[in-house]
Amino acid sequence: QVQLEESGGGLVQAGGSLRLSCAASGRSFSSYGMGWFRQAPGKAREFVATIRGSGSIAYYANSVKGRFTISRDNAKNTVYLQMNSLKSEDTAVYYCAGNSDNLYSVELKDYNYWGQGTQVTVSS
Repeated sequence: QVQLEESGGGLVQAGGSLRLSCAASGRSFSSYGMGWFRQAPGKAREFVATIRGSGSIAYYANSVKGRFTISRDNAKNTVYLQMNSLKSEDTAVYYCAGNSDNLYSVELKDYNYWGQGTQVTVSS
């Protein structure tokens, strides 16, 4: 079993930055593909970014490409999401997710572990 806990959310002005962290418990973190998803009020949860276990491959949603960066520190069992040039449309609850198949997937169904989420609010 893997437990995930996000932190780092908050209120920021448009154009600002935030860094989200997701700490994982359990073993073999480096063999897990990890992803970030988000859910705005009244909308479906959507893919943001994903990274393979080794950190060698990352993939982003078009809406965040060039502004957000996903990374991981396997020694600390932690994955990060650096968010720059934030926009009001980035406001959402951000969820960390992991899959034991080491997939860097955009699909929610491919992830078998989820955190509780952290709120990000961008004021315009």
